[in-house]
Amino acid sequence: IHDLVNDKVFSEIFDYVICAGGHFSYPNVPDFEGIRTFSGRVLHAHDFRDALEFKDKDVLLVGTSYSAEDIGSQLYKYGAKTITISYRTAPMNFKWPSNWKEVPLITKIDKSTVYFKDGTSGKFDAILLCTGYRHHFPYLPDNLRLKTDNRLWPLSLYKGVVWENNPKFMYIGMQDQYYTFNMFDVQAWLARDIIKGRFPLPSLEEMKADNMKWREMEDKIQNPHDAVVFQGEYVKQLMSYTDYPNFDIDAVNEEFFKWKQDKKDDIMGFRNRAYKSVITGTTAPSHHTSWLEAMDDSIESYLDTNNKKAAL
Repeated sequence: IHDLVNDKVFSEIFDYVICAGGHFSYPNVPDFEGIRTFSGRVLHAHDFRDALEFKDKDVLLVGTSYSAEDIGSQLYKYGAKTITISYRTAPMNFKWPSNWKEVPLITKIDKSTVYFKDGTSGKFDAILLCTGYRHHFPYLPDNLRLKTDNRLWPLSLYKGVVWENNPKFMYIGMQDQYYTFNMFDVQAWLARDIIKGRFPLPSLEEMKADNMKWREMEDKIQNPHDAVVFQGEYVKQLMSYTDYPNFDIDAVNEEFFKWKQDKKDDIMGFRNRAYKSVITGTTAPSHHTSWLEAMDDSIESYLDTNNKKAAL
């Protein structure tokens, strides 16, 4: 253990160890031919801070998940000249503004010019890599280190938590996510109950069989709707094992589906929508200003209820 505050390195022995970091922190950076010749700025979404840096710029985003959606929308809002999204598998096909377009994956880069698989090319001022993250545990030995791509059901983790080959070692939050904090929370409750002896673990063979059952279900997922239901069922199961406060997972799924549909209907306007908490039954108030017109991101502006410019 390295005590960073006092700069001391020491060792201790523990009965259990829980790894709750190393996911969504270490960027996945693909290597394209000629990228080192690019004459503009190249950065990963992890390092994106201010869309104003790219005002009046031609920007290429690589990737098609939430980072590309959100960063691209910020770039549009704060005045990027053009926004191009390069996809590996399929375009997102939202109703993008007129200065957006989607193109296949990069084949090579030559200074400011980028070439794509469909034979087209373009000149860009910046390339933003919205290409996800790698599970990264440089402090763990191989016999404890999770090795997986970013997916809803990584193998080797019983109930998504327990390291099968050494059940005294556990992971929290290693899955790709629709559910986030509630899932992390109920995973932590399961880990607690395992440590306290309230949740007995089966044999290694039984753990592996259960793991493969979930992986087979994951392999049948066809679309985001299926993925939400899959992860909701996982959270339900964990709640059934512990005394975690119960809440309506099916209702949460419905909110996810509404949110997905709102994005499909209006990718630049869905942030103006308000959604209901399944815990309290309260619908969140609409923001005082429509998202595209809310140029001040400060907490003071966000909480200014006297602002009369209503969201659409």
